[in-house]
Amino acid sequence: MKAKQVEEMIGAGLADARVQVESGDDSHFEALVIATEFESLGKIQRHQLVYGTLGNLVGQEIHALSIRAYSPEEWAALQAAQNG
Repeated sequence: MKAKQVEEMIGAGLADARVQVESGDDSHFEALVIATEFESLGKIQRHQLVYGTLGNLVGQEIHALSIRAYSPEEWAALQAAQNG
């Protein structure tokens, strides 16, 4: 499975999300997901939402998925802190 396919699936499941997925081997993926749905959720709940967009592919075609999930406000604050 290609990173772009994973990116599209997450984006389809979280309609307003900004999604970026990378993979070096098409089975281990790193996802950055920024979505308003995350605003009132904890880390585990955010990850569950992302996993839910991929269905049973996780553990099969998607061997591993690392997720960084932020609300738009959290992402903006992180970017501001990094850019000083």
